[in-house]
Amino acid sequence: MILTDQQILAEIERGNIVIEPYDPSCLGTNSYDVHLGRYLATYRDKVLDARKHNEIDVFEMSAEEGFVLEPGVLYLGVTEEYTESHAQVPFLEGKSSVGRLGIDIHATAGKGDVGFCNTWTLEISVTQQVRVYPGMPIGQLIYFAVQGDVQTFYNRKANAKYNERTDKPVESMMWKNNW
Repeated sequence: MILTDQQILAEIERGNIVIEPYDPSCLGTNSYDVHLGRYLATYRDKVLDARKHNEIDVFEMSAEEGFVLEPGVLYLGVTEEYTESHAQVPFLEGKSSVGRLGIDIHATAGKGDVGFCNTWTLEISVTQQVRVYPGMPIGQLIYFAVQGDVQTFYNRKANAKYNERTDKPVESMMWKNNW
């Protein structure tokens, strides 16, 4: 079951959903709009290795000039909003207006976990050059009700790789997996 606007508000009041900063005008019928943060990042190496730490270069976009995204480059972005979800499963989806510009905001990581407490790192790719700006609407969070009890919340997992609060994009931590 997807939460409606009234249910999202009720969960915010209960403290089960946290959105900072919160703007009532961003609450839709069954979602909450999130915005592109001011930082983007790209990987340093052309060839990425899943077994090693692939380092990124983080840069700040100009609010006035924005930044032109190029096809064939994976950009890591970040949401302006810090979120917490303590009783629902959050899903991050792109907005149709963003998709119609040829912008994909995530390759595979659209689902959060109950207990995820952070900004969202975006895996941005484009089909043609597109100028983007910090603060522009970039996606929407949809909350799904959970059936049953949660044994281990994400923010309490010993091996959770994305728990450190940040306002910058975070590179892949695949290299920390034991495989």
